[in-house]
Amino acid sequence: MGQTCQRGWGTETENSIQPPLTESKIDKYLYAMRLSDETLLDIMNRFKKEMKNGLSRDFNPTATVKMLPTFVRSIPDGSEKGDFIALDLGGSSFRILRVQVNHEQNQAVHMESEVYDTPENIMHGSGSQLFDHVAECLGDFMEKKIKDKKLPVGFTFSFPCRQSRIDEAILITWTKRFKASGVEGTDVVKLLDKAIKKRGDYDANIVAVVNDTVGTMMTCGYDDQQCEVGLIIGTGTNACYMEELRHIDLVEGDEGRMCVNTEWGAFGDDGALEDIRTEFDREIDRGSLNPGKQLFEKMVSGMYLGELVRLILVKMAKEGLLFEGRITPELLTRGKFNTSDVSAIEKNKEGLHNAKEILTRLGVEPSDDDCVAVQHVCTIVSFRSANLVAATLGAILSRLRDNKGTPRLRTTVGVDGSLYKTHPQYSRRFHKTLRRLVPDCDVRFLLSESGSGKGAAMVTAVAYRLAEQHRQIEETLAHFSLTKEMLLEVKKRMRAEMELGLGKQTHDKAVVKMLPSFVRSTPDGTENGDFLALDLGGTNFRVLLVKIRSGKKRSVEMHNKIYAIPIEIMQGTGEELFDHIVSCISDFLDYMGIKGPKMPLGFTFSFPCKQTSLDAGILITWTKGFKATDCVGHDVATLLREAIKRREEFDLDVVAVVNDTVGTMMTCAYEEPTCEVGLIVGTGSNACYMEEMKNVETLEGNQGQMCINMEWGAFGDNGCLDDIRTIYDKLVDEFSLNSGKQRYEKMISGMYLGEIVRNILIDFAKRGFLFRGQISEPLKTRGLFQTKYLSQIESDRLALLQVRAILQQLGLNSTCDDSILVKTVCGVVSKRAAQLCGAGMAAVVDKIRENRGLDRLNVTVGVDGTLYKLHPHFSRIMHQTVKELSPKCNVSFLLSEDGSGKGAALITAVGVRLRQEMSS
Repeated sequence: MGQTCQRGWGTETENSIQPPLTESKIDKYLYAMRLSDETLLDIMNRFKKEMKNGLSRDFNPTATVKMLPTFVRSIPDGSEKGDFIALDLGGSSFRILRVQVNHEQNQAVHMESEVYDTPENIMHGSGSQLFDHVAECLGDFMEKKIKDKKLPVGFTFSFPCRQSRIDEAILITWTKRFKASGVEGTDVVKLLDKAIKKRGDYDANIVAVVNDTVGTMMTCGYDDQQCEVGLIIGTGTNACYMEELRHIDLVEGDEGRMCVNTEWGAFGDDGALEDIRTEFDREIDRGSLNPGKQLFEKMVSGMYLGELVRLILVKMAKEGLLFEGRITPELLTRGKFNTSDVSAIEKNKEGLHNAKEILTRLGVEPSDDDCVAVQHVCTIVSFRSANLVAATLGAILSRLRDNKGTPRLRTTVGVDGSLYKTHPQYSRRFHKTLRRLVPDCDVRFLLSESGSGKGAAMVTAVAYRLAEQHRQIEETLAHFSLTKEMLLEVKKRMRAEMELGLGKQTHDKAVVKMLPSFVRSTPDGTENGDFLALDLGGTNFRVLLVKIRSGKKRSVEMHNKIYAIPIEIMQGTGEELFDHIVSCISDFLDYMGIKGPKMPLGFTFSFPCKQTSLDAGILITWTKGFKATDCVGHDVATLLREAIKRREEFDLDVVAVVNDTVGTMMTCAYEEPTCEVGLIVGTGSNACYMEEMKNVETLEGNQGQMCINMEWGAFGDNGCLDDIRTIYDKLVDEFSLNSGKQRYEKMISGMYLGEIVRNILIDFAKRGFLFRGQISEPLKTRGLFQTKYLSQIESDRLALLQVRAILQQLGLNSTCDDSILVKTVCGVVSKRAAQLCGAGMAAVVDKIRENRGLDRLNVTVGVDGTLYKLHPHFSRIMHQTVKELSPKCNVSFLLSEDGSGKGAALITAVGVRLRQEMSS
């Protein structure tokens, strides 16, 4: 069993020439204290299991390792500043510190402290006595050092506590030498507050209660941001580490991390370590203040090591193996052999000399061999402690590695405690064993200076900074939240702008243009025939053949081919552009083998057009990077007909010029007759709907209906939305290609949401809330945040690690907290977009309902666009908004397939049908 220990022990002591009898006898005698790596790995796995139980809702009540949430959610980021008081109660002395953190002068932390005694009778008296004592010491400190300022207080309270907030702590059980009555089960902050109020001579604001282990992690975290574990090996022992919130069942929420205080001293209280506990461990436990509790701590911590050695020496002396069997009253007295004696005896050079002195003090008149033997016993006891702590820390590190899903873990452990710091061999042996147990972890150990005091101030500083940041972030993002009243106001304004666009006198000045599309009816199912469709709206151009069959087996069959439009043609002359289009059509007709008969054609032309009839659309302006000359102000159908003539190869009947939004409505109306509205929310946004001809004052005629292409993206261009636009909306508009135009679209469509988010993130980084205040190059890049990233980041299935990975792809190095904030910002921006879009839609459906004088309207909206289709929440929020703002309308939403292709063919088919009806 003893392979690990043998390795070091022959050489461990310099003068190890002695009768082999004693050494091997001791080894044999303390055989149960020597743990092989195999045993240590087994203990590591047991502890890993205990941690899991402590974190789980079902097993926590019976778990011995309590895994207490501390509500400390992030380590210092170096921007903390302020003036704090820290109280540190956890050992026989009680410290009060004033900590001034000033992050400007290279993270200077200025501390002054006073140490106060905690007498035995107060440690074992009543709770109110104990807290009166603390309040009295604090009063004395305030008077000496602070006079009349009210400073935030951090309270290090080094006992197992349950917390549900950072500023409360309910004591579970006293440990170490404390036993004050009436405190267990009570919130120590309330007790201290009460004691301070009772005095009435000063005021204190207790912001945070921290366990000393957490304090240690936080102190080291101030110097090294990689620090995510705190470890104490002193009078007592404990560890804490940053756990993923999603694994902590006892705390709501699954975003980010929280520091968990393991309270590992209680490991084994349920019998899990019985196979490795020795008779000496049992004896120590029997004589302690808390028998049966903190069994792991009693095997490893400084409070018990000296006592363990003493019990072994007594037994060995009784059996005549030491001191020629001499036993003195001193040797039999508890507490006469301390852990500091163990440290002294294990020193390399003067160890044996120290052993002689210490043993002589106990009156046992040691021989040289006795001194060597006692040194060996000390080594075995302290080495066991280092091995056991390596096993439990190994479990924490291996859990961190699993949480991060990395093959190797690089991390920092903040350490404090007298045993680790003052024992001459302890830390070296401990590190060595740890490296063997978890070879896939690279650990830096950072010694904490005055961890528990400074740490409490750090936690307080962080809590203070986070509260302040949180307030400012909330305040900023509040500008994006729209109440129902505000949304009703947006709906009302949209309605007013619609009326202006339809009115004869007001149309020219109106921003929402309400353009007639000359589509007078949705499909009725009798459409039949073969149609060509062209789809021009971006850098690609499609030609389609659409075969529509009526009757019982209604069907639509489509074939298409995609052609590129080179940039020199997009920005050349109009003739070149339309000649290119016609040569693509020619290629397609050959490819399909249908060159010959004159076919009806629908032309989806996704640029702003003023239509004067179904088959004529005058280009108002180019968008999306097109600049072809001699087109603006001309009818695009005529330009197409002329280009077909120039080619003299085939003839086509241009029946309809189609807007893609109208096409979207038509595709859905073919499947669902109640569809009378079209909506696109993708790169851009627009809507159309069936209006009564009598309301379309810009056209002659009062009979029937016509589809109106609203061009609603321009809503707000006259300033009517300025009261809800934020500084970020104004920035996005200012730097866009069409400043001052399409303001509503810029608040709701995919092309701009990412830009709004990026501008907020830059502002937050400048204000130090994000990315440690660093504004990286990618963040300065316009268009960096495509909408697909917003959709991915907001997906509920994504853990934060994946959000971090997306941000990493964009060149943004983010912490967990950063990722949570980025996700929040994305959510706020997209929610507002969906609500604004819903308010616009509510205005449309209510207008249709009023047009028809109905109490209730059932209507379907045909929808297309990447934002609507791909974003995880947009459609749901938009539907909800329409429902709330237009309660008298039952609105269904139907996804459209290929509005610009199939839709154009259907419009053409309806046009042909109406033409035939007219002529007959």
